[in-house]
Amino acid sequence: MTNTIAIALLVLILGLFAADQLWLQWQLPLMAARTVDSLVEYLIFWR
Repeated sequence: MTNTIAIALLVLILGLFAADQLWLQWQLPLMAARTVDSLVEYLIFWR
């Protein structure tokens, strides 16, 4: 992954979170945190 692609993805994700906060009210950061938490618990189980 080049730096240009990484920066573009970062801007896209931050833009989506900003749009969610201002207009959509989907609570995406909370959903993402819960998904990462579930993934960590799953990986801990298989350790």
